[in-house]
Amino acid sequence: MFYALAKDKIPTGAYAFEHVLQDIQTLNLRARKGELEITAISIHAYPYVADRYALTSCGSSMGDQYGPMVVCRADDTHRYGSDPIAKLRGKRIAIPGELTTAFLSLQLCLGKGGEAFDYEVVMFDEIPEAVRSGRVDAGLIIHEGQLTYAQSGLHKLLDMGVWWHERTGLPLPLGGNCIRKDLGREVMQEVTDILKQSIQYSLDHRPQAVDYALQYGRDLNRDLADRFVGMYVNHWTLDYGAKGREAITRLLEEGAAAGLVPDAGEVEYVTAS
Repeated sequence: MFYALAKDKIPTGAYAFEHVLQDIQTLNLRARKGELEITAISIHAYPYVADRYALTSCGSSMGDQYGPMVVCRADDTHRYGSDPIAKLRGKRIAIPGELTTAFLSLQLCLGKGGEAFDYEVVMFDEIPEAVRSGRVDAGLIIHEGQLTYAQSGLHKLLDMGVWWHERTGLPLPLGGNCIRKDLGREVMQEVTDILKQSIQYSLDHRPQAVDYALQYGRDLNRDLADRFVGMYVNHWTLDYGAKGREAITRLLEEGAAAGLVPDAGEVEYVTAS
């Protein structure tokens, strides 16, 4: 998404961008403190920062009939049978963060974590090993782990994006970008427009953008990296659109009704021109 900004491929006018590379759980926590003017954020975390940030209409990661996955050791598959949802209740599951959308969707599926199932927060790229070692019964994997879990001797029990779509007919809104409201409407608009230009530039120069992004991929060759980018940087990323916004509203309303997140009210967007 930000290849064009990182490599000065587009004009940014009066604005200079400093790139901060951190995992999504860390960024969620920093957003709660209002530390960054612009940040990636899990949609799960947005209700906690809605008073301080607005979502930009561009920069989303939507799982359209795919998403975070619950995996177990391949030789444990038989324990879950044909109804893994029921069998996962009461199990210990490694999660990538309490504010990730992956965790929110898992709780909507199984019930509240700590009550319906036990969980342990594990850095996202360490979850496969936690499952393999038997430290946990199953793991909730995100990012490139969705493409590489089988190489680690793991078996997919649930795909949260599939589960969500079967229930709602909507994509699962995993992450987005948000911008701090105290910057003022003019700055918020101008910066959002620049973000969209960066995303469009990367879509228009996909091979170069993938090569740039590959340096940050873990255990991904170029073909897998290109496949992963195609999953999460696409037309949804340029704009949520009506369906994407409906998906966010539905997810947060269900989360609030289940007592999993505060009521976010009407989500505020900055729409790129």
